[in-house]
Amino acid sequence: MQQLLQLKNISKSFVAQKAIEDLSISIPQGSIFGLLGPNGAGKTTLLRIITGIFMADEGEVLLDGQPFDAINDVGMIGYMPEERGLYKKMKIGEQALYLAQLKGMSYADASEKLKHWFVKLGMESWWNKKVEDLSKGMSQKLQFVTTVLHQPKLIILDEPFSGLDPVNANLIKDEIYSLAKQGSTIIFSTHRMEQVEEICDQIMLMNKGKNILNGTVATVKQHFKENLFSLLVQEKPERLFANSFDIINETANGYIVKLHEGVKSNEILIQVINQGVTVTAFHEVLPTLNEIFIKLVENTPTARKFEASL
Repeated sequence: MQQLLQLKNISKSFVAQKAIEDLSISIPQGSIFGLLGPNGAGKTTLLRIITGIFMADEGEVLLDGQPFDAINDVGMIGYMPEERGLYKKMKIGEQALYLAQLKGMSYADASEKLKHWFVKLGMESWWNKKVEDLSKGMSQKLQFVTTVLHQPKLIILDEPFSGLDPVNANLIKDEIYSLAKQGSTIIFSTHRMEQVEEICDQIMLMNKGKNILNGTVATVKQHFKENLFSLLVQEKPERLFANSFDIINETANGYIVKLHEGVKSNEILIQVINQGVTVTAFHEVLPTLNEIFIKLVENTPTARKFEASL
């Protein structure tokens, strides 16, 4: 698979503070990549290096196979920062046109595409409003449009759903999927782990400036699974004999069980059914990214072990 963005041994320091340390990662074209980490992990610094706002002290950034040029390659990137980057006193239509032309679009092309996006996202009546008159959610929609309008190859979205109600969040989410299908590569940075699980193909977890975990969401969850299964039954017996598993927790209509080492999952079913219990559902319980996130940030040796296994 073609890699759109490659970071090779990136390091960055501010005075005596090491913000990024020997970080490497490759992001495939057309993928949605989740950038995760606690506050102070170095995520914002890394995004600013990718966009050319900061220069790395060491290492190399390759965009579409070529060394990144912060001046000439800016048109290939769309960056939506968490902080609002809009002029409050300007009219929305005027500002969107201005920002589009800064990205190299002609006035005519920008006007045509803006009208399309404004209709698509229900913003038709906003053209002559000022940014200061918009709610946080409305400002977020406008900032999203100005980020993707010039059809960049690399789109960086930092907390893109902040301030959006569920309806508009789903609207933006659908557009993210659509942009990825059209070939754009998307870096998605957020603290909302459930959004990452739903949206992202691949993730990287940073801590203290280092890449401590990366891989596909499915691979990461499989690596940290603990052989837990949900066992739902029609009617719970007075006592369930468990020779091949431990009962970790009881629910209203079943159990959370943990397999003993070397036991296959179907052995649970055989043992339970042989006791005359009717099983209504049975599935593996994988850890959430939120649980993995907390475990890794609090347990650096485990993080290093997983990184070394990739």
